Amino acid sequence: MAFSVRMLLFSSLFLLPIYVFSQNNGRVVVGSSLTATTGNSSSWLSPSGDFAFGFSPLGNNDLFLLSIWYAKIPDETVVWYAYDGNNPIVAPRGSVLNLTANSGLVLNNPQGGEIWKSETTFGIVENGVMNDTGNFVLQDQNSGSLWETFSNPTDTVLPGQTIEKNGKLSCRQSETNYAKGRFQLRLQDDGNLVLNTVNLPTDYANNPYFATNTTAGTVEGSQGKQLVFNSSGDMFVLRENGGRFTLTGTQGVSVRDNYIRATLDFDGIFALYSHPKNFTGNASWSNPLWYKPDDICLTLREVLGVGVCGYNSVCKLKPDNRPTCECPKGFSFLDPQDIYRGCKPDFIQGCEEDELRSPRKDLYDVEVLTNTDWPTSDYVQLNSFTADECNESCYQDCLCAVAVFRSETCWKKKLPLSNGRVDVSLNSQTFIKVRKDNATLQSLPKPIPDDKEKRRKSVIRVESVLLGTSIFVNFVLSSALCLGFFFIFRKKPVRPGTDIVLDSNLRSFSYEELREATNGFKEELGKGAFGVVFKGFASTLRKQINLASFKSS
Repeated sequence: MAFSVRMLLFSSLFLLPIYVFSQNNGRVVVGSSLTATTGNSSSWLSPSGDFAFGFSPLGNNDLFLLSIWYAKIPDETVVWYAYDGNNPIVAPRGSVLNLTANSGLVLNNPQGGEIWKSETTFGIVENGVMNDTGNFVLQDQNSGSLWETFSNPTDTVLPGQTIEKNGKLSCRQSETNYAKGRFQLRLQDDGNLVLNTVNLPTDYANNPYFATNTTAGTVEGSQGKQLVFNSSGDMFVLRENGGRFTLTGTQGVSVRDNYIRATLDFDGIFALYSHPKNFTGNASWSNPLWYKPDDICLTLREVLGVGVCGYNSVCKLKPDNRPTCECPKGFSFLDPQDIYRGCKPDFIQGCEEDELRSPRKDLYDVEVLTNTDWPTSDYVQLNSFTADECNESCYQDCLCAVAVFRSETCWKKKLPLSNGRVDVSLNSQTFIKVRKDNATLQSLPKPIPDDKEKRRKSVIRVESVLLGTSIFVNFVLSSALCLGFFFIFRKKPVRPGTDIVLDSNLRSFSYEELREATNGFKEELGKGAFGVVFKGFASTLRKQINLASFKSS
């Protein structure tokens, strides 16, 4: 009887699904699969159950992210996700992930089309392993690694993980948007560990806003070789000669009793966090135990970039030293759901708009701030100025959006404003032009032109009348000349047997007489079809010149 019971128990165990075994030791055999849905069949757990690999629901549960996350805490924080370089791998409900011998992990949509696969370039996959370190590994028959998530990091490093030269972390665009963001952590080929921004959608790296400067120096082999986050929670740059450039320890937090992670957050901060493994109530991730840079609002300054918070916004540090973004008065967020995208003006500012109403003092109010600056948006610098002169100069300049005054110097700035920040060390005044609302503008009396403007308009009207009159007179004179020439030179009918006799009383003048009459051809009256016309003097001619006429005999 006992033998039968043992056989029944063995048979039952043999018939259990493969994934149940994977929950016990983290090992996943070739031929196993996961389905994008809710429930246990959507993930493979590590032996302790601390980490899960599989499909994490996104939003309305109709889309799933292929990822690794902390499985035992309410905030199932993602530490790795599959991506194609710029975008996360998102699978619709019903998609299937298969573990294959030749291609490793292969993800297909419900129709069977391939969405993604792991890049296993050599060897045959024997099995997969979800480790308690948070690393998912594809192994060959000798337990060698063919592919692993630790070698393909996204935005997080975990204890036991290293980053080699030219390796990098890329932040996500927001807490819930896993698309590639514009901040990077890179171990450069020269061994320098840096934080920098990229000009999306390209991979062009801007100048670092943080660096360890672990490049080749006076000591041989001093350049960085690896970024190491060891199992004790210490993070350092390992040098070629074995030395260390220490970044941080766990600040007295036990790795055994706490989950530890270092994440490049979407706002550009590289920070170390902890979360208790055993907790009651609503435990959460700690404020950063360590972070770089110390003040990103002041440290990050891009000549051809937008800074932390996007155009026309102002970066400020919160009590936890994380940046937040604000819009000045008269501006609003481009996307209220993502305050880091920047701000837009709620009014139209420009020279054409200003000319529609004059004087400009009726158009704008001035908002005065202290210690606020957009240091890369200057277009003119004025020295030996007062604060009032600085304000007035911007007020009267249709290109000027903001003026900053300090130390008898005025900097005028135009839109869009970039790298906005608050810096208490500036001791400055900031004047922001804010256009009055339409209701206020319409209630204002229309400007009365001054005497100079009236004279200018009168001259324009007179010139217009004269121009019109001149054109009309020229037209009449041209018509009269044409008619005159027509009647003078038209052929008259010739009667038979009649001779034509030219009768003229015109007198011919010699050249000397003409030169004397025109005072040496000094005064030119104009040019016509018959040549140049000079002014003559009647007292010199002595005789009136009559026009020729033609008579027939």
